[in-house]
Amino acid sequence: MDITSAVHTLTESANTLFILIGAIMVLAMHAGFAFLEVGTVRHKNQVNALVKIMTDFGVSAVLYFFVGYYIAYGSHFMTGAAELTANNGYELVKFFFLMTFAAAIPAIVSGGIAERARFYPMLVASGLIVGLVYPFFEGLIWNGNYGFQNWLESQFGAPFHDFAGSDLMHPVGALITGGIAGALFVYLFEWAQARIERLDDVLGVWPLHGVCGVWGAIACGIFGQPGLGGLGGVSLGAQLAGSVAGVAVAFVGGLVVYGGIKQAVGLRLSDEEEFNGADLSIHRIGANAID
Repeated sequence: MDITSAVHTLTESANTLFILIGAIMVLAMHAGFAFLEVGTVRHKNQVNALVKIMTDFGVSAVLYFFVGYYIAYGSHFMTGAAELTANNGYELVKFFFLMTFAAAIPAIVSGGIAERARFYPMLVASGLIVGLVYPFFEGLIWNGNYGFQNWLESQFGAPFHDFAGSDLMHPVGALITGGIAGALFVYLFEWAQARIERLDDVLGVWPLHGVCGVWGAIACGIFGQPGLGGLGGVSLGAQLAGSVAGVAVAFVGGLVVYGGIKQAVGLRLSDEEEFNGADLSIHRIGANAID
């Protein structure tokens, strides 16, 4: 093996390892979701919270493997093992990395409907979201599908940057972004709990992943500018447009999926089931053998 081939092989191995480490870290985040939800819901709903996180991940992995990944990137894994293991298995590791993000969507939703939702209808909804809705927007942003990113670049001079412009900011800009997001979350969570009677958001999913998520994307267009220490190549207009597009896809997709399932079979537990708790009502078991 000559030096060029050796360097090429080493580079491929390093890329695969880097993505794998990132995937493992995001996978570990799901354990964080589980512990957060279990520690927030009441005792009579703790088994349900854990089971939802685990089953949502399993369903997400299967649906994303067979459907979602193809919608987002136009490629699939229905080929021979020799092809799948090419380049040190980079494509499979890349799938694993992206799947852990996709599976985070139903995990987030799970916190928003904790203690209230039926199990199997929500499992079906999770499969539809991960298999269809999320990959559609993922493909728009990460794979340039339908020319959306090209349009943003022609209109605003830069494409939309995901990951809140992390994949761009100076550390001080990131600190300011996080500080504002933290303040927004605390204020909006307390305000919503006290003022909005019809909002039942036990874990504060709406202010955290909704409002703060949008703020992170917009902040990328501010603190990613060279004048504020950023790397540049970012536009506030593109960040605003991309954020609006993301909210629109999430709203319409959620309305169709959850609205359709609600009309078909219903989403919410009965008053009696809520009173008894999802653990006994659905799973016929409590969080402890002896209560």
